[in-house]
Amino acid sequence: MPVQPIAADTLLRLATEALESAGAPPADAAEIANVLVTADLFGIHTHGVQRILQYLDRVKVGGVNIHPDITVNRVAPALSLVDGDNGIGPLVGSRALAAALEGARSAGIGAAFVRNSNHFGPVMPYLHAAASEGFAAIIASNATTTIAPWGGKETKVGNNPLGWGVPAPGGDPIMLDVALSVVARAKIRAAAAAGQSIPDTWATDADGHPTTDPTSALAGFLQPIAGHKGYGLSVMVDLFAGVLSGASYLDRISSWSVNPERPQDLGHFFIVLDTKVLAPQEELAGRITDFRSRLLATPAADPASPVRLPGQSEMANFHRQSSDGIDIETADIELLQKLSGVSA
Repeated sequence: MPVQPIAADTLLRLATEALESAGAPPADAAEIANVLVTADLFGIHTHGVQRILQYLDRVKVGGVNIHPDITVNRVAPALSLVDGDNGIGPLVGSRALAAALEGARSAGIGAAFVRNSNHFGPVMPYLHAAASEGFAAIIASNATTTIAPWGGKETKVGNNPLGWGVPAPGGDPIMLDVALSVVARAKIRAAAAAGQSIPDTWATDADGHPTTDPTSALAGFLQPIAGHKGYGLSVMVDLFAGVLSGASYLDRISSWSVNPERPQDLGHFFIVLDTKVLAPQEELAGRITDFRSRLLATPAADPASPVRLPGQSEMANFHRQSSDGIDIETADIELLQKLSGVSA
């Protein structure tokens, strides 16, 4: 698909106006657009502004509330329960992060557990926002079921995204944002279309047996990263994001692609830590710099592929696209223009 660069502020305006045109209040639209455009700045285009059409299609059929009354119940000095009122996920996520940060500013550590939400985009924009204010963070969400329990042959757990972020005063934060399957279904679909086999670590067939046949894999289940360890991680994310928050969990979560008109009731959690109370920022900066340099000085097994830190590629994209424009598919820009009724 052809792509073209577009300034981040222009894309933010288009995305905001597209959401406003569908009925989102201006302040809400700006919060949602900010998360999605930040995803595009990182190069995570599958979770950027191209998600707006999906979100708005669900609004049209009643599956998402575009005028949510998001409530924050502070149940302890630094702990909040957030009810998203079935709002668009990045809006709910932004409010929950704000609640967690508020708790951490007063207590050093803060947390927000979220229910009645929807797909909240990638984790990295939230990690980056927290790190930009000096906060380390652990953030995760549950998701529609696509993975079978280890040894099973029926989907019960989601490809749950999980992220960790640590700020580096005066430099780029170190951030990890991963889902818990080996690959996305899109890669398996591409292999099927090309008539190619796949590694037997990617997916199982419908009987739960590893397969190299992409057609059988599409009828089966995604495999978790690191085998039973990845399955265990997915379970623990769902216990925190789904069970502890009061949201839906496991196969109680409604699939947006199968039943877009039904609320999903996804759950998230945000745990943030004020690093400024742990150590002076100059000391932390020195320790992070030493940590970073020691890892990056590791001799590469392949000189063409040097050792990199988690999130380093995304931060390189962020800096480049902040100055040169975000590389967005032309079709996505044209769709935003159509939805917003303005020209870029």
